[in-house]
Amino acid sequence: MNFRLTLIASARSSSRLAERFDDDRPLDPAGWREVERVAPSLLPLAAAELRYCSPSARSRETGDILGFMPLSQTSLRDCDMGNWRGRTLEEVKEREPEAVDAWLADPGSAPHGGESLSAFINRVGRWLDNRPAGFDDPMLAVADAGVIRAAVTHAMKAPPHCYWNVDVLPLSTVTLIGGAGRWRLCVDREAQL
Repeated sequence: MNFRLTLIASARSSSRLAERFDDDRPLDPAGWREVERVAPSLLPLAAAELRYCSPSARSRETGDILGFMPLSQTSLRDCDMGNWRGRTLEEVKEREPEAVDAWLADPGSAPHGGESLSAFINRVGRWLDNRPAGFDDPMLAVADAGVIRAAVTHAMKAPPHCYWNVDVLPLSTVTLIGGAGRWRLCVDREAQL
C-alpha cells in the first residue's frame, strides 16, 4: 500500500549566517512573516489526516501558524550535535578544524560526541518506513531542513554523503509517495493533496 507524505520545511529562526547546530530557537519575526505570506498556498495540506512535526520550536510554531496542529515526533528531531550544540559552523571550525573536516568527510564519524550523519539518516528513515501500513489518506510533517534532507537521502537510497547535496529552503515542500524501502520523490509545484 502506498501513502503520500508531504514534508514542509519549517520557517527560519535566524539568518543563514547565524544558524547554530541543534538550535531550538523559536521563529524570528522574518520567519513569522514568511509563514503568514505562504499560508494560503499551503492551506490545502491541512486536509491531511495525520499531521506531524519535528519537536523544535520553529517546526511546532510553523505548523501551528499554518493551522495544522501537528503532533510532535521525537524521531523527527534534528541531528544531535553533542558538544557543538548552540555553536555556529564557523565557531567550531575555528576551534576544531580537524574535527569538522572528519565530520564532513566521514558520515559515520561523530567528533562532537553526538549522533553521526549515518545514524541520523537511519533514525529518520526508520520513522519514515514505519508510517501506518494501509493508510490511504495523505500525511504531512513540518520538519527542520536537516530532517527533510535525511528523509530524501533515505528515500532515494542515496549514500549518506549525498545528504550534503540536498538544499531545503524554508517553507519548501517535497512529497514522498510509497512505503518502506520503495519511495518515489515528487517535487511539488504547489501544495496539493
